[in-house]
Amino acid sequence: MRKYVLEYYSALGGVLTLIGVLLGSPARAQGNGPGVRGARAAALSNASVALAGEVWSMGNNVAGLGEIQQPTVGFYAENRYFSPALNVGALAVALPLGRASAPSAPDQSPSAPTRTWARHGVVAFEAQRFGGTLYNETRVGAGYGYRFGQISLGGRVDLLQVSIEGLGSRRVVLGTLGGQIEIVPQRLSFGASLYNLTQAKLASYQAERVPTVLRAGLAYRPSAQVLLLAETEKDVERDANFKAGLEYRPVPTLAARLGIASLTGQASAGIGVLAGKFQVDYAAAFQQALGFSQHLSVSKSWGDF
Repeated sequence: MRKYVLEYYSALGGVLTLIGVLLGSPARAQGNGPGVRGARAAALSNASVALAGEVWSMGNNVAGLGEIQQPTVGFYAENRYFSPALNVGALAVALPLGRASAPSAPDQSPSAPTRTWARHGVVAFEAQRFGGTLYNETRVGAGYGYRFGQISLGGRVDLLQVSIEGLGSRRVVLGTLGGQIEIVPQRLSFGASLYNLTQAKLASYQAERVPTVLRAGLAYRPSAQVLLLAETEKDVERDANFKAGLEYRPVPTLAARLGIASLTGQASAGIGVLAGKFQVDYAAAFQQALGFSQHLSVSKSWGDF
């Protein structure tokens, strides 16, 4: 029995390390670390900690849920380097609880529309799966975001299961906290998050733990059409990853995006289309040593707020 347990822990650590290399990511594995949520974030090289008001805030920065104004459901699919073993699928839903009105920002004209957000915050749920038959990770999570004034706070709890064929599964509970603040209303925002704040242990062998990841970044909107993002991501056991993104909206229903990440040497690009209540986003990323990744997300909101 002891030999089996040691073999399991050893294989688990080896597989996670191998997947981390294949992914070219600071986190050891897609579901194991915070990962990417939504093709919009993927097109921006995941410089997304300061983004808010979309269902994928559930994974990018849970505090951003507080700005969601309508019930929303989203589906996300990702393939890295054309390998089925590196597929990701995620389903998320966000539900505002009541509503409240916020006064227009000081720099807005009196005729500008009043901004609103949920009076009692926003709850969200997510299910995600990464990997294939030999190795896979499954997580289910629940989150909550609340906005008051120019500040948003949020938290989420996940149950993460890691499975290796023939060696069984391990389950851990993770906690994540996030915060955002509008430094200059509708112009400049700051966001930060802490993933796996309890440093949950995945295996006793070699003290294998789920990565603890700190993220902090800025979102600056010099005009209604342009959004600039800059972010630092730091796995406590790895070098920092610096990311930058640009989003340009020639019209409100169409967006073009670019991104770059320093640690992985990855460049990304994508587009987004808003069609009524549907938001469709696509992104492609290129890493010189490993090749292309593709990302697709579709979300739909409904109801009046």
